[in-house]
Amino acid sequence: MKIINSTELKPDFFAYKEFPVSVSEIINTVKTGGDKAIREYSRKFGDGEIDRLYLTEEEIDKAVSEVPQDIINCIKASISNVKRFAEAQFNILKDIETDFDGIKLGHRIIPLNIVGAYVPGGNYPLPSSAVMSVIPAKVAGVKEVIVCSPKIQPVTIAACKLAGADKIFRIGGVQAIAAMAYGTESVPKVDKITGPGNKYVTAAKKEVYGVCGIDFLAGPSEVMIIADETANPDFLAADMLAQAEHDLDAKVYLITTSREIAEKTVHKITEFLKTLETSDIASKSIHNNSFIILAENIIEAINIANKAAPEHLEICFKDADKFIDKFVNYGSLFIGNYSAEVFGDYCSGTNHVLPTNGIARYTGGLSVFDFIKIQTWQQISKETAQDSLCPVASKIAQIEGLFAHKLSSDLRARRE
Repeated sequence: MKIINSTELKPDFFAYKEFPVSVSEIINTVKTGGDKAIREYSRKFGDGEIDRLYLTEEEIDKAVSEVPQDIINCIKASISNVKRFAEAQFNILKDIETDFDGIKLGHRIIPLNIVGAYVPGGNYPLPSSAVMSVIPAKVAGVKEVIVCSPKIQPVTIAACKLAGADKIFRIGGVQAIAAMAYGTESVPKVDKITGPGNKYVTAAKKEVYGVCGIDFLAGPSEVMIIADETANPDFLAADMLAQAEHDLDAKVYLITTSREIAEKTVHKITEFLKTLETSDIASKSIHNNSFIILAENIIEAINIANKAAPEHLEICFKDADKFIDKFVNYGSLFIGNYSAEVFGDYCSGTNHVLPTNGIARYTGGLSVFDFIKIQTWQQISKETAQDSLCPVASKIAQIEGLFAHKLSSDLRARRE
């Protein structure tokens, strides 16, 4: 794994990376062809023959029964922690009403009606992604949550069921995103699509945005770790490999003030790869997309992290908790040697659907806030309209040259 000095970082390290893949043809075909088109694309892209797109209650129950009880217990523990944190977030949301001099203003918290959760199923089953998308939606009060996942395995079906998904579809890829955006004979049209995916799924979400909402464009996965001489090289190496094994496009970065820690971490990565079951993928990600950055000091490391805005940011240096307010751009922050990113992935309670590719500069991770609308209202008394608002609105409308606006205000200003 390459070790570089911070001065060797090029501007494109911090730039948004475009993924020039075209998905328009697939989306348009599903839009017009419905279920038939989904079946054809599923067959073409290796998801097999699919007769009925959705899972019946009997199939769901059978899948749940096939999952060992110890795994069911782990999924339930994950659900409990994610739900508890989502409920804490939701509890800060309140309807409000203000009344100043005859002007009543307010907003209402309204949950979305129906959302679609995309759960990847490519290299590995990802029951955790089902939990992360379904639970906050249900806590927010969404009436119907559907899940789309290719080659869905019993453990993921169990996670969907336990989390409270209303319908489960065994479809994936671009065709699943198109189906949820436009609706088909089997798949309902949703208000919003959430969840991670590969570059084709991400391109599809970007394409359908506007027809429905999306959470954000996420992927490929990435981690950045800031460490000093107090960090544990075994932990650093394992956490870096945990991201690298996601897929061939995963990005892994260590920023450290200690060359010794850098070299020990490289050694440990090499050692772990010899026996790691996912070494075929992880080794390529490490070699092709990842490197270690030597920083002059922690402040320089923090500045690099804030500029890069990584998906996962681990801070493993002395008194790390005293520097929290210095970090402003990250998908999720992991503070200290034992706050492993893997806990956030699975069971600590925060959401693992997070912004990548630098977009943490303007958004955070998936949460209950993605499943509600904050909608405003107003109620104006006649006296306040005539005495306070009409003169102001009329003058601004005249300045802007919008004379029907001025008329609307002037009519209300007339005393009867």
